Amino acid sequence: MVQSGMANKWQAWATFTLSLWLAVSPWIAGYAEHPTATGHAVFVGLALALASHFECVACNDAPAEWLNLAAGAWLLCAPFMLELGSPVASANSIAVGAFVAVLAASALALDKKLRHRVH
Repeated sequence: MVQSGMANKWQAWATFTLSLWLAVSPWIAGYAEHPTATGHAVFVGLALALASHFECVACNDAPAEWLNLAAGAWLLCAPFMLELGSPVASANSIAVGAFVAVLAASALALDKKLRHRVH
């Protein structure tokens, strides 16, 4: 569906930007000395960046948004499940996770509205 894909492209690019921030945040926000927090941020940030970039350029399907929603939920829960060792890392994970989840939910809702309008 071209219309719905074009309408929610901005959410995918915003998620891409947030994921790049997450990947470099240990060095910018100053928690790189905590290996668990750094590894988590880099791994999840780069995985989410790759997925979001792929979604932006090749895929306009709702399953990609469901994966973003799951990644956002993981980022929200991770500070409580992992010993990140840094309150800054925990706050960053929660903030990025909340934004990613809201962007994914927004894209899913918009896609549903546009699909309903077309059909």
